[in-house]
Amino acid sequence: MSDEKETPTVSLEFLLARTRAMTGQELRTLGISEVAYCRSVIQDGALRVAIHAADGTPMAIMEDEASALQAMVDNELTPALLH
Repeated sequence: MSDEKETPTVSLEFLLARTRAMTGQELRTLGISEVAYCRSVIQDGALRVAIHAADGTPMAIMEDEASALQAMVDNELTPALLH
């Protein structure tokens, strides 16, 4: 019998639902190393998706929202959806 405890897993859907209810102040207190958001931008005449840290610092530009969300998850950032 192992003494190791299993680490609970959290789904992306759960994280997205949780972050939808956060205020701007709550996002800022989480820090730039934990949360990121994306927004549409025009780059070289094409519509792209920019990834920003919670404090607004630009981090990357991706071709589409799916790529941006995947990049955030790959880099262990919690995606925050803004409307």
